Amino acid sequence: MKIFTVAQVADLDNYTVLNEPITSLDLMERAASGLANWIDSHFNNGQRIALFAGPGNNGGDALALARLLSQRSFQTTVFIPEKAIHRSECFLNNLDRLPNLVSITTLEWSKETIMPDLTDFDLLIDGLFGSGLNRALAGFPAQLVRHLNNSLIPIIAIDIPSGLMGEENRDIDPEQIIKATYTLTFEFPKLSFFFKENSVFIGSWVVLSIGIHPDGLAQIETPWYFSDSHSMASLLKPRERFSHKGTYGHALLVAGSYGKMGAAVLAAKGCLRSGVGLLTVNIPSVGIQIMQTAVPEAIVSTDEPEKIASLIQFPSLYKAVGIGPGIGKAPQTVEAVRILLLNCHVPLVIDADGLNILSENPEMLQLLPSGTILTPHPTEFKRLAGDTKTDYDRLALARKFAHHHQVILILKGANSAILFPDLTCWFNSTGNPGMATAGSGDVLTGILLGLLAQGYCAQDAARLGVYLHGLSGDLIIKGSSEEALLAGELADHLGKAFYSLKNDPDFGKPKKKHHF
Repeated sequence: MKIFTVAQVADLDNYTVLNEPITSLDLMERAASGLANWIDSHFNNGQRIALFAGPGNNGGDALALARLLSQRSFQTTVFIPEKAIHRSECFLNNLDRLPNLVSITTLEWSKETIMPDLTDFDLLIDGLFGSGLNRALAGFPAQLVRHLNNSLIPIIAIDIPSGLMGEENRDIDPEQIIKATYTLTFEFPKLSFFFKENSVFIGSWVVLSIGIHPDGLAQIETPWYFSDSHSMASLLKPRERFSHKGTYGHALLVAGSYGKMGAAVLAAKGCLRSGVGLLTVNIPSVGIQIMQTAVPEAIVSTDEPEKIASLIQFPSLYKAVGIGPGIGKAPQTVEAVRILLLNCHVPLVIDADGLNILSENPEMLQLLPSGTILTPHPTEFKRLAGDTKTDYDRLALARKFAHHHQVILILKGANSAILFPDLTCWFNSTGNPGMATAGSGDVLTGILLGLLAQGYCAQDAARLGVYLHGLSGDLIIKGSSEEALLAGELADHLGKAFYSLKNDPDFGKPKKKHHF
């Protein structure tokens, strides 16, 4: 799924109006119908709903919605700005179409006034300002936003919470943005939905289709994408009937040290569960009994030092190499990583202590093979690239980092961002807060390594691996809880994650081409 900027969204609306053909008012009716259907399925008929309609097309959506909700036995009251405020044509058309069942209250926007009493309402609808807003709220609208937020009544935002911009929100006063319980957005999420600092405003977001013309969606280019089940199912390769373990690659995992052998075990299980044919795990000798007992399917190679990683086998023997989980930062280990980077000519994934070694030895960044996958969480990325004030700024820095070093950067977190060297970014759609637990990233490293060894290109391995990792986490908490999730379960549930993707209608179809 593509993600578009606010300016591009306006172009898509215009394209649909011109090429379907359809009027702007009809497109608004589609939006209102989608909103009404969602509200009707999530709230009880007869509830008292206050809809706040701004003077533009977002307000027009709210007025059309008020009409449809009144027809479904909801008690609807709309609050609109006084006539002195310029109103859009679509706003006026939908105002004229309101039935007598809808109560209308006019608010004096042009001067300070008493805020409306909300105590009798069960639900508030924010249709004040949409994605076309280009400046911070002030005056009466800002006062009204604060009043709605202070009511403690659930709020549904139409398309985007009023006061929030579609992309950057660095200088916006958070007191002047609607804090929605739900955001019902149209066709695709806004870029600002993926940043932690905006989560308090957006609440839970839902995408509603309004029938944007498919040719417009295909023709307008964007660097932003959202990984859904259909796009990921198209990446998954069917297994060949006449195949053997050599068909699916031999991976090398360099992991573990004294006291950190669990990281090696988790990564090894993630790799094997991802479908790799053979896995060799290079570990300090202290961990051989642990590894061969916990993961009997893996081949084990040990270093001469008992407790640290220091001697890495020549990587050309393998189809892909993964390094980092639990290896520590001993001087011998740092030198081993340097030698690996100088000699590695196969796909490579680096995580955990491998990333910490890079951040403490930044000259090694120049040794990274093109297409290397790095998987930092926010703190690890801060060590690698520097600090930022907002998630928006961090994403911009991550894009530059991936481009400059020609690597694939997986910035882990909610909706993990996967950055490619060409500045393309994919946001992941799977996963849950239960995965914020020790060892979760080690399992991801193993999954990525296994996919690389099977012959997936680095871009596909990164997108598919992150998606499967998160999907496994989502499957775990069905009938369970986020609090109780353990990293080892992520590997154990990968089979169900693969099964889920293989049942998607796009499994086995040729994947869509993207410019990398």
